[in-house]
Order: sequence, then structure tokens, then C-alpha cells
Amino acid sequence: MAATITFRPDDDARRALEELTADGTPVSAAVRSALIEAAARHQKARLRAEAGTLAADPDDRAEAAQVLRDMESLRAW
Repeated sequence: MAATITFRPDDDARRALEELTADGTPVSAAVRSALIEAAARHQKARLRAEAGTLAADPDDRAEAAQVLRDMESLRAW
């Protein structure tokens, strides 16, 4: 079941909505698409931040280096 969301756009949001619907796209479709795209960007930013944190963790880097050394010793050639 779909939920109904009501919001009061400010001037910037109103201009953005006008841009997104200028080609005849329904407002609801434009808002849905914008929300989905924003959520995807947010998730990617969180993952980048998490990867950066892990990359800066000396213990994690040492463990990763050890795993690579261990894997190298298992190579067949």
C-alpha cells in the first residue's frame, strides 16, 4: 500500500520540481525518482566513508597484508 506524503517546497525545491517535471513527468514520479536517487547517493557516500575508515585503520591494514601473504604462500605457481 502506498503512503501519501505532503510537503511544502521552498523556492529551491519548487524550482527543482519545475525542472524535473518540465518534460511532462508527473510530480509523483519525479519525487519518487529523486528520492530513490538521493538514497542511492547517500548509501554510496556511507560506504565510501566506511571504506575510508577501514583503509585508515592500521590494525585492519596489517590483517589484510597478512591475509595477502598467507594467500601468496598457497599459490600453485
